[in-house]
Amino acid sequence: MKSNKLLSSDRLFDIFNYALLGIAAFLVLYPLYFIVIASVSDPNAINTGRVLFWPVGFNTTGYEKIFADASIWNAYKNTIIYTVVGTAINIVMTMLFAYPLSRKEFFARKGLLFFMMFTMYFQGGLVPTYILMQKMHLYNTRWVMVLLPALNVFNVIICKTNIENNIPNELYEAASIDGCSHFRFFGTVVFPLSQTIIAVLILYYGVAHWNDYMNGLIYLRSESLYPLQLVLRGILVQNQASADMMGDIESMIAQQEAAELIKYGLIIVSSLPVLVVYPFLQKYFAKGVMVGSLKG
Repeated sequence: MKSNKLLSSDRLFDIFNYALLGIAAFLVLYPLYFIVIASVSDPNAINTGRVLFWPVGFNTTGYEKIFADASIWNAYKNTIIYTVVGTAINIVMTMLFAYPLSRKEFFARKGLLFFMMFTMYFQGGLVPTYILMQKMHLYNTRWVMVLLPALNVFNVIICKTNIENNIPNELYEAASIDGCSHFRFFGTVVFPLSQTIIAVLILYYGVAHWNDYMNGLIYLRSESLYPLQLVLRGILVQNQASADMMGDIESMIAQQEAAELIKYGLIIVSSLPVLVVYPFLQKYFAKGVMVGSLKG
């Protein structure tokens, strides 16, 4: 009798959990689904609330206008370059910075940690950074997009903690007895054993580079160097401005409807690559964050 009661309570608990998780999943996934169906629906149906669970009045005008712009393809190329090259630089810099900080015998460890933490709260500001980029001849070049955000202090701390918690000091002592230097130990032991946290860092840095448009807005002058997010923003602003300047009522309505579709299409175009890549890194994500988390 008692076991039956336990089974009933467990079943009730499972039902409650599934229901709660189902509601949470719906609240998270439905906005994404709505953007997809809205991007191919009639703008009038969207504005009147008739688009709920499936497209109404299939319409691809938004995507046609987006991809008809030749600058989109060049911006895609630029963003891929910035993301791949920038993430590679980020990973190398983060690992090379985190490893010496994980060595307790490193004489400058405390000083560098203090310096890093200081920069998290106090920064030079926009104007000094802008002048610095000009003095270093990085202004209006591709390098400003990959070198300016080359290191993130928070990610360095995660990586440092991961190395401390998962690579025992006895391993280095055994390697040093055989004449292994720090450089060789880092390349043959630390780096291969840090693949999980590296996958997490790739996701962090990659998404940041893919979504970055502020640095391009400030430090890039040539449109041929613009990242995808900046070009998409320009297309949206341009279409909205064109609609506002139209004198003909019918043309204004048509332009506003196209701008509505473009708005949803831009979200899909800019987010799709990240959504495609994320599932391949997701299995490393939770584990990597946990093994690299701070301990009290």
